Amino acid sequence: MAGLRAIGYDFDYDEYHSYVHGRLPYDNLKPDPQLRSLLLTLPLRKIIFTNADKVHAAKALSKLGLEDCFEGIICFETLNPSPKGTDSGDENDVEFLRSASATTDVHSSPEIFDIIGHFAQPKPSATLPKTPIVCKPHESAIERALKIAKINPQRTATNARIPLFQLFFDDSVRNIQAGKRVGLHTVLVGTSQRPKGADYALESIHNIKQALPELWETDVKSDANYTGPLAVETSVIA
Repeated sequence: MAGLRAIGYDFDYDEYHSYVHGRLPYDNLKPDPQLRSLLLTLPLRKIIFTNADKVHAAKALSKLGLEDCFEGIICFETLNPSPKGTDSGDENDVEFLRSASATTDVHSSPEIFDIIGHFAQPKPSATLPKTPIVCKPHESAIERALKIAKINPQRTATNARIPLFQLFFDDSVRNIQAGKRVGLHTVLVGTSQRPKGADYALESIHNIKQALPELWETDVKSDANYTGPLAVETSVIA
């Protein structure tokens, strides 16, 4: 999607996401009571930051039974308003989403770039165009998401044992390394091998309490149990 926009193609973001995500086998996702319990007992702010659109993220969370475990979701629409400049006007969108049009420029489409011809050259001389899409693993996307969520990556809280930093969980090494570059403490999920840029590596997200018990021992409390629905469009928010 980012590449298509970079080389000049214009298309409706919602239609693209609907085509890509609308065919996914959501019924394969089952409720995860173990993860739900871990999240609801974790006494810290929890925010989702995903490259997916809000409909996909909300539907996946609903299938997993995790829709009330997070304060909010920063998703594709948060950082990328429609290329045509349209606004959904949905009053149920989270504050994160409402701030998108004020923080992101809408780019006009350039002339279609000959990407095939570019790579056909033995030594391409032209510089590849930049994409107007804001998403992980670009550091600017992570920085903007932190600003929208009012999170300072350098801020720490302390308890009796160790300092507690802002933690960024992801299953992509590239995303983790970008998060590290902007100052976050990082947790790679899906492998026990810790690559450069990851402070921790978890084979499974269900191992979080064994690997980071101090998160549950902190004296710095926040509204961890969200009794209301997620502040996203829940027509059913990687």
